[in-house]
Amino acid sequence: MDRIQAEIAALKSQIHALQQERAALTINNDAIGENDSPLAMVEAYRRQARENPQLSAELRGIDDAVAALELQLQQKQAELARWQIESKQLTQQQQLEEAKKVAQVHAQRINQLAAELATEIRQLKACADELSPMYWQVYYKPFITGFKTISVPHVRSDGEVWTIVNRIV
Repeated sequence: MDRIQAEIAALKSQIHALQQERAALTINNDAIGENDSPLAMVEAYRRQARENPQLSAELRGIDDAVAALELQLQQKQAELARWQIESKQLTQQQQLEEAKKVAQVHAQRINQLAAELATEIRQLKACADELSPMYWQVYYKPFITGFKTISVPHVRSDGEVWTIVNRIV
């Protein structure tokens, strides 16, 4: 990007220098008055061109050079604009990658907590299995119910899409 901006600055500088040179060459043309009629101005420019063909050729060359440099300047500015768009997309992709890393940390923590929760649920079920026969004898009802439908979240990924599923404990 810096290279393109340097090239654009150089082109602008060169165009400006040529425009100043052209202005310096045309300042000497006092024979043409601003208040002259259009026909008189045309005749004065033609006369000047006939009297000094070298100056006319030089002015024409400067005009052609300025036109060519302005075309290059437009191309470089378009290239810079494309590069900035690509750079912005790259930045967005980098932001996306950073966000995915943060999400992955959270997903790993969820999976870790789910594993711990599943262990605690299994231990509670073991206690319930041990206590349930006595609890039935004393209170005539189960100690804890619903173990067949207990689930914990689990985050998994196929590489592109992440899915949160419930695993039955």
